[in-house]
Amino acid sequence: MSRELARPALFFVHNVSVKSCLRAQQSLVRSCPPPTRQLAVPFRVSGFLQKTAPWLLGRQSSASISKGPSLFSGLSESAKRLFSSSAAPRVAELDIGNNGFLLRPRRVITEKSVGYWLVGSAALVFGIVVLGGLTRLTESGLSITEWKPVTGSIPPLTQGDWEAQFEKYKESPEFKLLNSNMTLDEFKFIFFMEWAHRLWGRVIGLSFVLPGLYFILRKKTSPRVSRRIFGIALLIGFQGFIGWWMVTSGLSDHFLDNNTEEGKYKDNHPRVSQYRLTTHLGLAFAVYLSMLWTGLEVLKENRWIKEPKQALRNISMLSNPVLKPYKYAATGLLGLVFLTAMSGAFVAGLDAGLIYNEFPYMGEGFIPPKSEIFSTFYARRKDDSDLIWRNLLENPVTVQLIHRIMATTSFLAIVGFHMLSNRLYRKNLIPRIIYRGSHGVVGFAVLQVTLGITTLLYLVPTPIAASHQAGSLALLTSVLILCMRMRRPRGAIQALLGTLARTK
Repeated sequence: MSRELARPALFFVHNVSVKSCLRAQQSLVRSCPPPTRQLAVPFRVSGFLQKTAPWLLGRQSSASISKGPSLFSGLSESAKRLFSSSAAPRVAELDIGNNGFLLRPRRVITEKSVGYWLVGSAALVFGIVVLGGLTRLTESGLSITEWKPVTGSIPPLTQGDWEAQFEKYKESPEFKLLNSNMTLDEFKFIFFMEWAHRLWGRVIGLSFVLPGLYFILRKKTSPRVSRRIFGIALLIGFQGFIGWWMVTSGLSDHFLDNNTEEGKYKDNHPRVSQYRLTTHLGLAFAVYLSMLWTGLEVLKENRWIKEPKQALRNISMLSNPVLKPYKYAATGLLGLVFLTAMSGAFVAGLDAGLIYNEFPYMGEGFIPPKSEIFSTFYARRKDDSDLIWRNLLENPVTVQLIHRIMATTSFLAIVGFHMLSNRLYRKNLIPRIIYRGSHGVVGFAVLQVTLGITTLLYLVPTPIAASHQAGSLALLTSVLILCMRMRRPRGAIQALLGTLARTK
């Protein structure tokens, strides 16, 4: 008998003792009296069971299942665990084949422990972002001139090893142009800063890949979360390559080349490319946001299952069409804060925070003279056809101005969003948890603006500048959590919540 694929329907099966049964004879499905112990398990139904699913859904108590030989013979242990009282909610496909029913269980709700692990991994990424900022501020990023993914985790152990590393550093443009008077003890400090940054990255990779494999192989994750874990693991590996690609831009010999056209810009300050620095930071933010979003999603779905009635009330409130522009505004706010942080990466890469150390003015006005914003000094082509885009991305004055504009825009947008949240909350259109989340976003925004202005006024002191970079990620986190609180559940989860709410 060929399998007939029909539009899937969902019904929920209760777990009971083997005395209860489900028998399928031709087109008839009979069920025993409702059980006392219940476990909501969604099933995907196809074939002739499609006709009987509405009947099953219409009953307060759904069909009961036993391990009858005609239906459950040959099931794997994972399939049998589907009906144990300690099993988590799962989904299964029920098809008609030559030998009767074919049961293919797969998990719907990922275990809570996976969510905590993902949030913990995100915290590690947050830490390495802060450490990376300190590495840049102390100008330690170019102290290790080679990339050894495995053996590089062991630092120099003897005096000879230290001297060998120091000799390699002496060949770099940074030493020749900036640090020619550096001693071995001074080199050890910047070496350990960069070494700790790289070691932390290795720890993140191992602490993510190994537990991730365990959770997937032990079937503690849904297919949806398993795919995300695999994608994040790939991003972590790619991030290591991007990090070394960034470092090589600061080790290039072009800093030692004085051949340039008169009157044109030539960067003779050894440092990593601002383009590659922004790529490296942006990918780190992407990894962090992916981990945090997935972890919070797992924890939220488990919380929904625990309190289905309260979850359905909040979901019903968020389903109001009036809130659609509000949700779009929150998503736009997330993108705006992210872009502002990336413009800050350009400021850091060009050391643009060391000029115009005043606020809100830049010189005699709010905006520098046009000759400084679009200077022909930064154009490299003879016809100056690259004048605009090179000034936007390589002129420290213009880059700082762009960051100021984006930061001010982000702050005003956050304040406006908070005012809208207050208005909607007074009209009882949004849950209290979202209203409180908007308060948190405003608080982080005020803190971040304060840190940014202080960093500028005091000529980029290392502790405050590092706090400013951490503040950007903290602000982005608060907006992400706010967006997560507005998220509605998937169809299968919402159907499961409806059944749990009726049975509790």
